[in-house]
Amino acid sequence: QVQLVESGGGLVQPGGSLRLSCTTSGFTFSRYAMTWYRQAPGKERESVASITTGGSTNYADSVKGRFTLSRDNAKNTMYLQMNNLKPEDTAVYYCNTWRGSGTNRVDYWGQGTQVTVSS
Repeated sequence: QVQLVESGGGLVQPGGSLRLSCTTSGFTFSRYAMTWYRQAPGKERESVASITTGGSTNYADSVKGRFTLSRDNAKNTMYLQMNNLKPEDTAVYYCNTWRGSGTNRVDYWGQGTQVTVSS
């Protein structure tokens, strides 16, 4: 079965950096697009960055120029390098992949990793 495991979160000061990892199993990683989402307390889950099978990336405006998404198909792992972190980046970050579309879409999620940006 599809399994997604996030790691790399933690407490960091404003301006600091973290690298999140999403290690996957149970499917052919190289064949599927992947996305990072985040959810801050009291807010809806939002898409942060996505990557296609070919490595093309797309970012939310709030993280452009600060976050870099990459994937290593040999390791079945996706990475999110986060630089110049801000307090508003504080959230639980989730790894996501999906199958199908519309009403037939099935989403798969990891358990999440907490990122806290605070002085």
